[in-house]
Amino acid sequence: MTSLNNIRMFVRVYELENMSAAARDLQVSAAVASSRIAELERHLGIRLFTRTTRSIQPTEQGRIYYPKAVKVLEALEEAEAAVHEVTLNPRGSIFVSAPLGVGRRLIAPNVTQFHEKYPDVHVRLRLSDRRVDVTGEGLDVSFALGDLPDSGLRVRMLGDCPRVLCAAPAYVARRGMPRTGADLVAEAHDCLLLRFPGSTEFRWTLRTPEGAQKFDVKGPYACDDGDVLTEWALDGRGIVMKPVFDVAEHLASGALVPVCESTPPPDAHLACLFPHKRNQDPKSRLFIEFMADRIKAALRAREQVYQLPR
Repeated sequence: MTSLNNIRMFVRVYELENMSAAARDLQVSAAVASSRIAELERHLGIRLFTRTTRSIQPTEQGRIYYPKAVKVLEALEEAEAAVHEVTLNPRGSIFVSAPLGVGRRLIAPNVTQFHEKYPDVHVRLRLSDRRVDVTGEGLDVSFALGDLPDSGLRVRMLGDCPRVLCAAPAYVARRGMPRTGADLVAEAHDCLLLRFPGSTEFRWTLRTPEGAQKFDVKGPYACDDGDVLTEWALDGRGIVMKPVFDVAEHLASGALVPVCESTPPPDAHLACLFPHKRNQDPKSRLFIEFMADRIKAALRAREQVYQLPR
């Protein structure tokens, strides 16, 4: 009979399309990961993946095997979850993703407290400002900031986060103070853009007296890391759009100043996304409840550091 560890490894390699990434997720070496896949293939008598020096892709047999393997692991997780819930001793790993700013400022500080309360639950936290595929990447919980994707996921709203356009005083002294979104375009201001591979255009949605409008903004700097954009803004390189909680200290100290205050950006929605079946897992449910209360408290505390004029 094949090992469940081998099935888990197959599922993670299939979802992440990378042997090394799957090995890191399951905290084993790449050699162990490779041996587990090879052992599973020998047991089944088929090839599950086609390997090249640059990629690993599932074979037709691998694509057929994947949904069945997922069902086996989900059935096992549900059985274990039922037992652990009865014993009030949840255990296992939770795979969590969050945008960089949310993860660093709101999630990561509370992960250690969660582990102290539930020492048998291990949190695997991934931070990235890119859009993640919650189901495809095998995530249990994903935090999202902004417009929520249209998906079959369950959503737990955590709050609305005020956002601000801001720049360093040195930039404003050099380029002038834009008052509206129209000024950004007419005066060709340098806007610091959060972009990902495949982006072809960029627009900022701002509130105007006529309602929400989109403005085609441009700039010489773009990055897929929001913290890098903040550093560029502090260095006087341009104007950045950020949630207030992410730059509250810089606004309070004067290192950054609000711009375009006549046409501010709308608030961003902060939410927790998770697959329907994950809600049956007590450790995921405990993590979401634990984080929800603390995130709301952290948002209130950070927004007290600097409050936008209303």
